[in-house]
Amino acid sequence: MPELLSKLLVGAAVVSMACLPAIANDRLVRIATGELPPYATAAQPDGGMALSIVRSAFEAAGYTVEFTFLPWSRALAETRLGKWDGTAYWGHKPEYDGQFFLSDNVVTEQWVMVHRKSISLKWSTLDDLRPYRMATVPDYTYTPELRAMFKAGHIQTESAPSDIAVLKLLTLGRADVAPIELSVACELLKTHFTEADMEKLAAHPKLMTEQFTTHLLMTRTQPGNVKKVADFNAGLRKLRENGEYARLLAETPCPVSWRRR
Repeated sequence: MPELLSKLLVGAAVVSMACLPAIANDRLVRIATGELPPYATAAQPDGGMALSIVRSAFEAAGYTVEFTFLPWSRALAETRLGKWDGTAYWGHKPEYDGQFFLSDNVVTEQWVMVHRKSISLKWSTLDDLRPYRMATVPDYTYTPELRAMFKAGHIQTESAPSDIAVLKLLTLGRADVAPIELSVACELLKTHFTEADMEKLAAHPKLMTEQFTTHLLMTRTQPGNVKKVADFNAGLRKLRENGEYARLLAETPCPVSWRRR
């Protein structure tokens, strides 16, 4: 009888241990992301400002996060297919609503028109931008109104694979203006360009939109992601309430001439 009891206890322990990885995996969130310093970058231990917020919000809800850095388009495509639990972080597009579970707003970005100083850029509506050659990244969200202008051919665009390439087109005079997030532009110019290059450019103070929200996208191939998004949103609210959100979203310094007036 003692021998039988011993075997039963050993068997139960083995079953319990076998269940541990599954239980642990329920609290692990695998997120595909890309390079967009200072918000998302493998060069920083915390992953950048936006990814720090994503990680901290999940941790506040009892989860562990693993980030994998990929080209942005690949991160989106592979998450849509279910290879990753989610991808962060993305501006909203209507088509995402049927493809992913979307979180609450992670960061409200400040998108402006960066332009060559040799042109005197004055714009209040998108129609004012028609005379200029605009450098753009095809996969980027921008705004629905600006994308409609592109589609209708009302704005001449020069495609580039990244924000660095966009800024390069401006410094070389191959484009006149470019829609780009303000902190991203400042960070890239500081780390990848010379002071002489930066002196060629300016940032117009007008925002493209006051409501450029960004989101965690969780694949719909995993029904359990409904709860994970709800838990993430609860964690995000905690960060805002306890002041941690404001600390994580520290302002990236820009030259005085580039600061919004």
